[in-house]
Amino acid sequence: MVDVKGKWALITGANRGIGYRIAIFMAQHGCNLILHSRSLEHTKDVLAEVKSFGIQAFDVAAELSQPAQVQKMIDLINQKNVPVDILFNDAAVQIAYRTEYYKTPVEDYSKSFYINTIAPMMLCYEFIPKMIERGWGRVINTTSGIRNEPEQAGYSASKAALDKVTNDLASKLDGTDVCINLTDPGWCRTDLGGPNAPNDPDSVIPGICVGAFIDDKISGRNLGAQSFTGMTLEQAVEKAKSFPKLFL
Repeated sequence: MVDVKGKWALITGANRGIGYRIAIFMAQHGCNLILHSRSLEHTKDVLAEVKSFGIQAFDVAAELSQPAQVQKMIDLINQKNVPVDILFNDAAVQIAYRTEYYKTPVEDYSKSFYINTIAPMMLCYEFIPKMIERGWGRVINTTSGIRNEPEQAGYSASKAALDKVTNDLASKLDGTDVCINLTDPGWCRTDLGGPNAPNDPDSVIPGICVGAFIDDKISGRNLGAQSFTGMTLEQAVEKAKSFPKLFL
């Protein structure tokens, strides 16, 4: 199992929901953190909380629907001269639930793709080559299990696109110590998932983070978080090794 103590992880959407739980879990394991949200005001409290675990951390802000802001955030991280060893592309948006789905507006697709697909891939394209140069890295892209719901077409299509590009990259990285995998938190009671979701957001631990700790150099898995609920991290890492690659 990988020891993440002293490594640096960038977490998008770290101020609440699943991203917040990733931040706390990684801090508990000694990982230094870069916390993203749309506003530094949003990450103020979680920044103080993760620092209480004795790690180094700082926060960055960007509206992920604006590529220029994403690039500005990348530039700021690079100016800090810290390596992004682990990338959690967790932030996402679900625009609306369209009961009249034949009237779905273009904006459902354009905004969803900018935030859920394009911004994560901008971060992948920036930081994965540097991981390759250093010989180690982990990328965990958060996907969704939504199927057969045209009411959420913009969201589900943008996540399907993220799955595709993730697995295409996985085919190039598989067998190296730079690993890229997907994770699906399941339907959780978060701001995105809503109050009627069946899963407590705490149920994503440790599964939502297991991709950062697995050490068998295999990429292209979907490490669904609900498959690991109630396990220790050590148990989750061993179970994750049985998950198949999806790009074959």
